[in-house]
Formats: sequence, C-alpha cells, structure tokens
Amino acid sequence: MAERILIKGGIVLTQDETLGELNGADVLVEDDKIADVARDISADGAQVIDAAGDIVIPGFIDTHRHTWETSIRTCAPDYALIAYFGNILDKFAPHYRPDDVYAANLWGSLECINAGITTLVDWSHIMNTPDHADAAIKGLQDSQLRSVFAYGFGNTSLVDWWFGPDYTGSVLTSDGPDARRLRSQYFSSDDGLITMALATRGPNFCKPEVVKHDWELAKELDLNITVHVAMDRFGYTKMQVAGLRDMDLLYPDTTYVHGSHFTDEEWALVRDSGGNVSFAPQIEVQMGHGWAPAVKALEHDIPIGLSSDVATTASADQFTQMHAIFGTERGRKHQESWEADLDGMQASPGLITSRQVLEWATLGGAKVAGIAHRTGSLTPGKKADIVIIDGSAVNVAPIIDPVGAVVCAADISNVKTVFVDGAILKRDFKLAASLDGPRKAVEASRDYLLEKFGEPEAGWLTASAGREAATA
Repeated sequence: MAERILIKGGIVLTQDETLGELNGADVLVEDDKIADVARDISADGAQVIDAAGDIVIPGFIDTHRHTWETSIRTCAPDYALIAYFGNILDKFAPHYRPDDVYAANLWGSLECINAGITTLVDWSHIMNTPDHADAAIKGLQDSQLRSVFAYGFGNTSLVDWWFGPDYTGSVLTSDGPDARRLRSQYFSSDDGLITMALATRGPNFCKPEVVKHDWELAKELDLNITVHVAMDRFGYTKMQVAGLRDMDLLYPDTTYVHGSHFTDEEWALVRDSGGNVSFAPQIEVQMGHGWAPAVKALEHDIPIGLSSDVATTASADQFTQMHAIFGTERGRKHQESWEADLDGMQASPGLITSRQVLEWATLGGAKVAGIAHRTGSLTPGKKADIVIIDGSAVNVAPIIDPVGAVVCAADISNVKTVFVDGAILKRDFKLAASLDGPRKAVEASRDYLLEKFGEPEAGWLTASAGREAATA
C-alpha cells in the first residue's frame, strides 16, 4: 500500500498554470509523487501535516553551484573574479583530496535541504582524479538531495586548465574515459535521484580542438552541457556563444551560466538553439561579472534559472538570489527611466515582478536543469519535492500577497518542512540528518586546506597579474 501524506490547508503556490495559487488547499503525496492538489482532499489513513496559514511551494532549484567549495565558505568575501581564479582555483583546488570533496558536497547538500533547495546542479570542476569524482557523487547521494552532477575537469593548475602557457587557452580535455565510466556506473538511467550533465570551459578558455572534444563527449553520452560565458571584462569571456556557432556546437538544452555581456546576436543564438541561462545575481554584482540580465532573457523568451555559484563569497540560498535579482534588475530599469527623464508619475517600464522571480527559483530552474518533467511545480504526477514556509513567523506574518511573502520577506529561518522525492528531510525546522559527523568532517577539511594554502605567491596569485594575463 502506498505511503500517503496529506499537507492540509496551506496557501499553495503551485507554479502550475492550470492550478494557479490556492488558498486553504491540500497537497496529497503518495510515495515519491504528488497525487493531488485541491481543496478538501479526502485521504483516509494518510499522515496529516497541518499547513494552515503556511505557504506551500515547489522546492527551490539551484542551477549552478561549485559545491566542493563549501569547506572554504566565506574565505573570499572581498574577491573580484580574477582574484578567485588566482587563489581559489590555483591555491586551494590543487590540494583537495577526495575526502575534502566528499565532506564539502555532503555539507553543501545538507545546507541546500535546510534552505528549501530540493534540486542542486553541482558544477563540479574539482575532478582532479577519478577518486575525486566518486567522492563528489557519494556526498550528493548520502544527503538524499535531488541533484544533477555536472561532471567537470581538474583544477590542479590555473595555467594548465584555464589560460594556457601563452594565454591562448588550455589544451587539456575533460577526462573522457572517466566520464564514460561514471555514466555507466552511476547514471545508466536518467530517472534517478541524481542525474548527470557535463560542465566544461568552452571557447577562449580552451583550444578549439578541446572545445570540440568536450562537446562531442557530451553528445556521445547524451548529456546536457553547462558552461560559464560572458562574465567580467577580460577577453576570455567575450563572444563565446558566437564562437560555438562558428564551430557548429550550439547544442539544444545547453545552460549558459552568467551571460552578463551577451551581444544581441548572441541572445538570439541562445534562443534559436534552444539554450537557457543560469544567473547568480548576488555573486555577479559582488565579484564583477556584470548584471544578471533577466529582462534581456525575457525579451528573447529564454528559460531562466537562479544559482548561488560560490559559497566562498556570498550566502548560498535562493532567498539571497531572489532578493538580488529582484533588486538589481528593477534598479537598472529605474535608472534607465531616470536617465531618459521619463515622467516620474508613471512606473518605470520593463520592471520584473515577484511572480516571475519565484518562477525562476522553482519551475524555471527545473527547465534549466533539464528536469521540468519531474519537478519544479506542484503538478500531480511530478515528484514530491515540496517546501513549507512558516507563515506565522515574525518576518513573514501577516500575509497579504503570499508570493511577495516568499520573494521579499522570507529567509532560511522560515523553511519549516522539506520533502525531496516524497521523503521528509526537514520537519518542523529540524533536519532529519545528523549534522555532528558531517560538520566535524568539513571543519577538518577546512583546517587542512587552510594549512596547505599558505602565503600568496607572486605572479599569477595577485589580482593585478591575473588581470594582465587575462587581457593579454
């Protein structure tokens, strides 16, 4: 007999166009799926969770996070992007052991669950050895979080893997044999709790033959690609989408991360090729990538997801990302109106809305992750990835517009209950997982990595030298 749980009487924001927003409604979960969403569901024998006055939403989806960096959280609050390259990727990453990757991935995944994130795209560019890859996957598995493991590449040397000895791009490809092993060993089915994608560097960071190798590897293994593009001002990130066009590598369902400086032509190329975008708005404005150009993506009808990117520099939760993109994109439009001297008695044109932002954090994220057929909305038949937000909290009540309450008022402390794949992983504000062991492991990892980091060296490790190399 199916295990049944009835979430009773909540303010249900389904993110399903046909169901809409329902006040005083129920959500019936049977095993790992949503069985029904309606008012006054009769479910004899079901376990009942009273959600009266609370807000029920699909779980948040983080579409791009370097989870392995969780063990060095907030080590770099003042870094610009080029300093991140020189220090995190060239000073920390080469010293990571498989155990460090496991500890960080487990702790980062538990952090996701605590924050109401039910799906994580783990952009894992710490594949220094096959053992590192196995450890990253095990960390995700042990957390019970829904994940897309985006298999990346090694980071044992910044010159070897990113900029090349003559600043013309790396000659090192992703590890094809290991990617094939992982696809066969862990991801032979695309229906599991954890699925696979390919994270790669793309044009300008790699020689053309390397780009072609990695894209063809993704095609061979039937994996979606996720790639950083068009961030900051240095030449490596310029015209990368046009470069892919020139190599006939504009694959559908590719996720273009950041995209802060696309040309109009590149926006059209992303749209016409069936691509999507992942924005990390807090990191992008804080580290100098640029703005999260959500209005541009909307104008081109391109799916949008939100991401936290790096825990080294900002908080890794979707409340932060929603606040950041809502504020920055509306702020840009207000500034345009000011500069155009538009009538101040009228609203600035082109303002994004709170409902759009919530959609990007949930269903939009599922589209970007390639799993919208399984999650992202409270649609009967989809997986039961559900979050209950405390509606009685001092920073949330009284509720007038529940979407506004989630996007503009709530924070991690209000995440009351979290379902992933029908399992309750957080209930009444308490995680089901024990934190003592994982916390000790990630703290031990931090101590080891800080000892190995040592003092910064000259050359590549200074921001100025990195900037000069990147613009050469």
